[in-house]
Amino acid sequence: MTNSEIADIFTLVSKLMDIHNEDAFKSKAYSNAAFQLDRLEAQVSNLQPSQIASIRGIGESFAIKITELLSTGHLSQLQDLLHKTPEGILAMMKIKGIGPKKIKTIWHELGIESPGELLYACHENRLVNYKGFGIKSQSSIQEALEFYFANQQRFLFAQIEPIALQLESQFKQIFSYTEVSISGEFRRQCDIINELTFVIAASEDEILESLSTLKEIILDKIEQGILYYSYQNHVPIEIHVCSSENFIESVFFTSNSSLFNDTFMETFPDVIFEGNASEEEIFEQASIPYILPPLRDSNYALSQAQKSVLPDLIQIEDIKGIIHNHSTWSDGAESIETMAKACIAKGYEYLVISDHSVSSFYANGLSAERIHRQHEEIELLNEKLTPFKIFKSIECDILGDGQLDYDDTILSTFDLVICSIHQNLKMTQEKAMSRLLKAIENPYTRILGHPSGRLLLSRKEYPVDYKLLIEKCAKHNVVIEINANPRRLDMDWQWIPYAIEKKVLLSINPDAHNLSGIDDVRYGVLSAQKGMLTKEHNLSSMSLPAFEHFLSSKNKF
Repeated sequence: MTNSEIADIFTLVSKLMDIHNEDAFKSKAYSNAAFQLDRLEAQVSNLQPSQIASIRGIGESFAIKITELLSTGHLSQLQDLLHKTPEGILAMMKIKGIGPKKIKTIWHELGIESPGELLYACHENRLVNYKGFGIKSQSSIQEALEFYFANQQRFLFAQIEPIALQLESQFKQIFSYTEVSISGEFRRQCDIINELTFVIAASEDEILESLSTLKEIILDKIEQGILYYSYQNHVPIEIHVCSSENFIESVFFTSNSSLFNDTFMETFPDVIFEGNASEEEIFEQASIPYILPPLRDSNYALSQAQKSVLPDLIQIEDIKGIIHNHSTWSDGAESIETMAKACIAKGYEYLVISDHSVSSFYANGLSAERIHRQHEEIELLNEKLTPFKIFKSIECDILGDGQLDYDDTILSTFDLVICSIHQNLKMTQEKAMSRLLKAIENPYTRILGHPSGRLLLSRKEYPVDYKLLIEKCAKHNVVIEINANPRRLDMDWQWIPYAIEKKVLLSINPDAHNLSGIDDVRYGVLSAQKGMLTKEHNLSSMSLPAFEHFLSSKNKF
């Protein structure tokens, strides 16, 4: 082990001690020992322990640690620190511009434990109120995080979409003489994409030659008629080679999950896949309605198609109002008026402002006095912007015991209350369900926000008994949110059919903290289509009169 490698270990120990708020003197001693080792010309591996101990800035204590490293390759103190440090914190330490002091604040004061959670917090403008941070600091951290995530191996649908569409367009230009289709997880509108899949009706040699001039696309390997490429060194691409006669067959099979393919072939063994002019012809042979690609992840759509009960899926144009939004009253980046005018320009009929409640201190949550002033502002804006309407709402924290953040007197002043869990997310299923069920029972709860608390690729959901949750919402006439932020997409689409079965209304909401966040409703729609959501089962598809009737009709008091 070289001096440089030992110095790196000591530096890591120093940083971890700072993050864990341990003895500052000891942390500085590790940092100083690392500095001295980096300057040392002789390699300590060639020295006796007594000689190491005599080095300025090292001493007997660090000589023992160096000897331990040289003999075992490990340092017990580092192992202890690593053991109690979340993996996400270690990942943050590798991101440029986020030092130990900032990480300490991010972890211990904001409760953030991963780069993904931190990026989400930047999007919600949450760092600016903490010591050592500001607008510029938050912006530079966000930029570093976005670079970090742009170089990962798994992607959110929203992250990969621009690349997927660019490559599809590029391939169609290059292979203009034949057929090209995007396929795989992207065509199924999966929340998380592992690789981009394309089908090209051309020979292997033609594809290799045509793509050899593209510098951003590097060939990794060729295996069983599939060309594996990397785009910009980090986006995996699979190109399936086929003939024109087998093009539709290849598109069909690569568009489906393996479960869907296996079930389809078992259920319809007489279907001929070769030589079809379209995918529709494959389903015609099976005597079932055409199943759209987003529905081909599970067997549910197949069973419904056999009953001829495939619904018309919700579309982005079916969204009539923007529910669940934040303004500068809490942690949003824009004023209520600016958000409202943006919604008007996009053709929406109403806006529901749901700033954070008082316990979300990190998000500038609203006190009772500030709620009163915000409501006065909304009333004045409604006079000014009619017939467009702004509704008074709150994203009310569900506290540790399941109580809501305000008493009934304050809750009664809102047009609707969205209840969400934001703090103390490390829970058993028993604890999580206790909090959620009690909040659902509250007579003022109208919408249950992002019910699992997940952040895709960043934070696991707390364990939820979804059947019990949905049944409880059905009993108390509570809407379940499909949070459309592409990092959430929560509730997961797989539970939409059960919610519809139990007659629970869902609501695709952007949870917008800025103007661009309004457009996130589209990602909620794409995800909800996978669960066969229709506009009739979506609250935010209600027209303004229908939405007002909904708010006035709930008899829970």
